[in-house]
Amino acid sequence: MAEAEKPPPPLATAFAPPPPLWKHFTAENVKRLEKIKKEASKGQDGKPRLKKWSPEELRALNLPSELRFLVPPEIPTKDHYNVFGEVQSLSTALPALTDQGITQLYPSPPTAESDRVATSEPSKPLNHAYYLLKISKSLLLNFLEFVGVLSIAPEQFQDKVNDLRTLFINAHHLLNLYRPHQARESLITMMEEQLGRSKDEIQHMDRLKAEITDALEKLKTQGIDVDAATKSTMEDLVKATASKEQPTDDSKLLWELLDDNN
Repeated sequence: MAEAEKPPPPLATAFAPPPPLWKHFTAENVKRLEKIKKEASKGQDGKPRLKKWSPEELRALNLPSELRFLVPPEIPTKDHYNVFGEVQSLSTALPALTDQGITQLYPSPPTAESDRVATSEPSKPLNHAYYLLKISKSLLLNFLEFVGVLSIAPEQFQDKVNDLRTLFINAHHLLNLYRPHQARESLITMMEEQLGRSKDEIQHMDRLKAEITDALEKLKTQGIDVDAATKSTMEDLVKATASKEQPTDDSKLLWELLDDNN
């Protein structure tokens, strides 16, 4: 009797349906929670105080069961947490494929530990582009073989599907090795853009300063006492701010002359 075939691995959906607790997130429940927070924040004088509630303080309140779903959950303290039935790691380090039970089709990148232990020349960095190209060619070849299997013996498709899955995972893992480099380059680009905007603002302010200086020099050549007019303008602005009155005609004339020159 032929050996029983292994059942195919269960399919996992990328977007699991929301848990039933979403039904408790209603506007009415939000108002009830705010009312309870307002009552709990009252001081000895009976007046509610403005308070920023932490999740720990909210969990300490005597809330109905349907309102406890509105309280943010605790921050994970362990190395792993569960999302939609899948275990996720808090570590930012990229796990190795061998640790996940997946065949690695390219050599592991060299580490500082291996370079220090090795007595020969330091190992060369991993050429990601070379192995990505090899995996891409293998994907095309395996896909053609997969089509051939489907045309001859469709019931034997599982082996080729596993090969394609391994190739895709290896390609995806190689691309993820570029993430630290991508983050550094993105940060460098953001800082360069911010520096460029700051330089543009400084140059714009320098141009305005030069234009105002030229306008004041022209006014001085026309016999206008700019210093006295500026002082009068400042006094008028202070008075206008205090009494909400309009500046005098002299200050208006000065600003109109500056606008005309600009």
